[in-house]
Amino acid sequence: MTDEPRPVFENVLEKLESLVERLETGGLSLDEALRLYEEGVALTRTGNELLEGAERRIVELQKESEQDPP
Repeated sequence: MTDEPRPVFENVLEKLESLVERLETGGLSLDEALRLYEEGVALTRTGNELLEGAERRIVELQKESEQDPP
């Protein structure tokens, strides 16, 4: 178990946008560009996992609200 805080989607998105901007600006060595690309792939996976978790939670809340009488 790690003590790292759980990532927040908005923070992940902000970091990803920053990486894309740096890659688009150019002037990076191949190694640096590859490192940033790999970091971007990892951030994309994390973002997708967070979105999928939010979607599962929404579906669960919808099911609960349908079961609760008005």
